[in-house]
Amino acid sequence: MPLAPPSSDSFGSLPTSQYRPTKNLRQMGLAPFIAVLFGYCTGGPFALESMISGSGPGLALTFLMVVPLLLAVPISLATAEMTTIMPVEGGFYRWSRAALGNFWGFQCGWWNWTGTFLMSAAYGVTMADYFDYWFPLHSRIEHWAVAVALLMLVAYLNVRGVHVVGNLTLVLLLIMAVPLVVFVFLGFHQAQFNPFHPFLPTGKPWQGAYGIGLAIALWTYAGYEQLSTVIEEVENPERNFPIGLAIVIPLSIAGYVLTLTAGLSALGNWQDWDTGYLVTAGRLIGGNGLGTGIFVASAIGTFVLLDSTLLSVTRLPLTMAEDGYFHPALGKVSARFGTPVRSILLSVALCSVLALFTVPQLIAVYAWTRMATSVQTMLSFWQFRRKYPDAPRSFRAPGGRLGALIMVIAPTLLFTWAMIYSDAGTRKWGLLNLASGPVAYLWIHHRNREKLARQPDNVVAE
Repeated sequence: MPLAPPSSDSFGSLPTSQYRPTKNLRQMGLAPFIAVLFGYCTGGPFALESMISGSGPGLALTFLMVVPLLLAVPISLATAEMTTIMPVEGGFYRWSRAALGNFWGFQCGWWNWTGTFLMSAAYGVTMADYFDYWFPLHSRIEHWAVAVALLMLVAYLNVRGVHVVGNLTLVLLLIMAVPLVVFVFLGFHQAQFNPFHPFLPTGKPWQGAYGIGLAIALWTYAGYEQLSTVIEEVENPERNFPIGLAIVIPLSIAGYVLTLTAGLSALGNWQDWDTGYLVTAGRLIGGNGLGTGIFVASAIGTFVLLDSTLLSVTRLPLTMAEDGYFHPALGKVSARFGTPVRSILLSVALCSVLALFTVPQLIAVYAWTRMATSVQTMLSFWQFRRKYPDAPRSFRAPGGRLGALIMVIAPTLLFTWAMIYSDAGTRKWGLLNLASGPVAYLWIHHRNREKLARQPDNVVAE
């Protein structure tokens, strides 16, 4: 049954006291956590090449340097502060419940969980595309079967525990870094072009160039609150979450900007850049060996994106089941592995069905749920400042009340712009997915209306 509403109307009370720790969870240290966070939020400088030809090299590189200051940094500061106030499993979902109430908290969890089916399916499809490059597949069914097999592999790794996911991600990212470092070194060594010229693509209206670049940059720098779902699976989260976010953001910016700048400086052929072009650029700069290395690095980047995404999203049905919204079986954590096995298997099964669709279809619709939950996270941050002004914080975002207001407004305006100017088909399916949240809440609320007054086992009386 759903929890009684958190005492968010009681100004100054501590929302942390609403939940007991989830049983049987394991914890990972700072280095594996940073690797998982980087894997989820970045995954490498891939799939950005279309910004170069679509927006022009100058505008694309400018977006990659400016947008994180308006999006990733505010969201990360808000996430770091709320982590130190309320370090509970479920992260942004439970923050939204404490700050905005049961209805909006449920929407935050539901939208993110169901939306991430699309994202995980997209990564599975992309991995099957990489497989097809080496071992050609002869039908759509074969392609789907490979995508499902890869999803099941990632499910197995996640079932084995956060240590397996964290340590494997750390090793894979170190391997991925090798060809990228070589690419950057050789690219700047062979530099002969101004990577910012031209600033805008020639022969195209500036509005279209601006829209393409901003949309991709928003997608690239969103999601820095998502790993908050595994707060209780990180050692000393009040310390390690702010540290991890402070390391990953500049590392991500540097990885994006240095890689693309090096390639443009050496080649100058910005018109030819499209999705996947870094492999060709690697071959032109460093020969077939570097081209193959960049291809392997891009496959690794997609794999760690999928692995870390599944780690993050499967804690939502776990905590929503603990809170009474889903069947209690989803709220069980394996004593052997320290993971929500049923939640992982259910999520992967639903992703496997969606793997029949193409990557652009899946990502475009998912963007709506990602933006909606990110906006809710920022509104929760504002409410936390307002409703829990005296709650202990080992980290506090700078800037006072005005700074907090700017932190909330900047990402919200960027997301609103992206939603308004999305294409009609994406808008239709995105709105339908968002509409499913209130329907699900009303159905669950109706089924449990007689139990709402009871206090569930996992709530600590204040």
